[in-house]
This record gives sequence, C-alpha cells and structure tokens, in this order.
Amino acid sequence: MSKALKEIKRDLERAMVGVAQAAVTGSESAARKMASATAQISTTLQAGTNATDPLTEAKLLTLGQTCYTNGSEPDTLMIKPADSTLIAGFAASSNRQRDLADKSTLVNTIDVLVTAFGSYKVVLNRHQLTTHAFLIDPSMFKSATLRPFSRTLLSKSGDSDKHFVVGEYSLKHSNFGDSGMITGLS
Repeated sequence: MSKALKEIKRDLERAMVGVAQAAVTGSESAARKMASATAQISTTLQAGTNATDPLTEAKLLTLGQTCYTNGSEPDTLMIKPADSTLIAGFAASSNRQRDLADKSTLVNTIDVLVTAFGSYKVVLNRHQLTTHAFLIDPSMFKSATLRPFSRTLLSKSGDSDKHFVVGEYSLKHSNFGDSGMITGLS
C-alpha cells in the first residue's frame, strides 16, 4: 500500500510539472483536469524550435530580467537533471572563482546561482518536462486539495486485500506573471 501511495504522489508531481496541460472544466462525459504549471505561467522565453537549443546563461539572464521587470522575485530555478551539467559549466566562464577549501574534493555543482536580477536556488526535478526550465517563486504555488486521498477496502479475492485509492488535487498559482519558464530546450 505504501508503494502505491508513493507512486500516486509521483504521478501527482508529474501532473503538476511534467505535462503541458490546460484546465478542463469537465462535463457529464469528460473528466475535469487541472492546469499544469506550464499553463499557469505567462512569462515565457522560447529557447528554440523543436526542442533543439540547450539552456544557456544568456537565456536564463534574459528570463530573470523579464521576471524582475514584471515586478516578481523568483528564487528557485527548477531544471531537469541533464541541465545541471550546463549550469555547472557557467562557473567556467572568465573571471569567476570557486572556493576550493578542501583540496581533496572536486565539486562540480552549483546550488545557488547569483545574478544581477536575484539569487536562484538550483533544484533538480526528474519529473518535469525535459523541454522546460522554470524560474519560480514557490510561495506563489499551492497544492489545492479538492478531495483528500482516501482508500476503500474492496471485496476479498482469496487471501489478498484489494484497496481503491481516490483523491482530487489541483495546482493553484497566485500570480501567473510572477514566474517564468524557458521552453524549447534540448
């Protein structure tokens, strides 16, 4: 049961950031659907067409400047794992220093990226769309519980117990212009 509930939690996270889905009100014949994060962020920077361009520092700075100009203060950069090596490569640019106090340890990661438009905590998300990078303020997003998860014991089949788990959740963004995303990444 605990494995099934963890899987449902992963599915819920994927529904929030791993698909591009618009809200569907629902009807007698169609189920309602929540809007994913991509449908709730209005500030978008197109990296390229057909998901062929990599994440670059220039694109990230352009998005950061746009968000700052809009009056928002995002503090989290959420990226796919493959982009973490690109972010780590930003430190290789000229006139940048890394603190290597412990000479026996090689560190090739960036946890906080400081730019002219704010400091961004770099967060990896294996469930998000691979063509997107999100620059967000997590305090502006809320998980809305429409119907909390509950389980119901179904009829017995031999020695095993079967359960039915159901719940309804949605993602709520307080200000669509507050966050930004880079789309079309390779």
